[in-house]
Amino acid sequence: MKRILAYGDSNTWGFDPVTWGSVPITLERYPEDIRWTGLLQKALGKDALVLEEGLCGRTTAFDDEECDGRNGLVTLPAILKANQPLDAAVIMLGTNDCKSAFNASSKEITAGLELCLKKLLDVVAPENILLISPLYLETAAFDFGFNDRSIAVSRELKRDYRELADKYNTAFLAASDHAKASSLDGQHLTEEGHRALFEAVLKSIVSMDMKN
Repeated sequence: MKRILAYGDSNTWGFDPVTWGSVPITLERYPEDIRWTGLLQKALGKDALVLEEGLCGRTTAFDDEECDGRNGLVTLPAILKANQPLDAAVIMLGTNDCKSAFNASSKEITAGLELCLKKLLDVVAPENILLISPLYLETAAFDFGFNDRSIAVSRELKRDYRELADKYNTAFLAASDHAKASSLDGQHLTEEGHRALFEAVLKSIVSMDMKN
């Protein structure tokens, strides 16, 4: 059985954007048969185990003063050790880095992701790593810590992440090529988006050799 790590933020955790409209606001998660990670597990069946490591608010390498434990670079080493051995990995981070509080450029966010990628490369071969650039942010995200600059930066990540993937010879996928953020919050996958992303990820995963 191949072990595949899925490392990301709320779009890997499966946050349901409909819950932003609830009173009080709750963090509710799509069920396994809707999340792209759950769909991937079902499709791969007994041949693989998809290890879901998504966390709402996770960044590439930024500390969030309002929310502890969200620095993806800091938490990754422990997660790698806890889930070893690994045959493949999928990493999708960068949305939260676009928040106005960080005021980060696409290059700075990509530099943070590169540090995470280097940690992954210590335990997974580059050809078995899928690097995913995140969804494009939409204006509805203004209510959740993003601004005009955030939206612009989110649209630059695809180019910079692709260059990063080429640099390290990893697989690459742009989530924005397959799905759009929910109109409710401008940042999270819809049910249809999860399925579309799953289909794209599946094609990449099945093409991997994953030989020990």
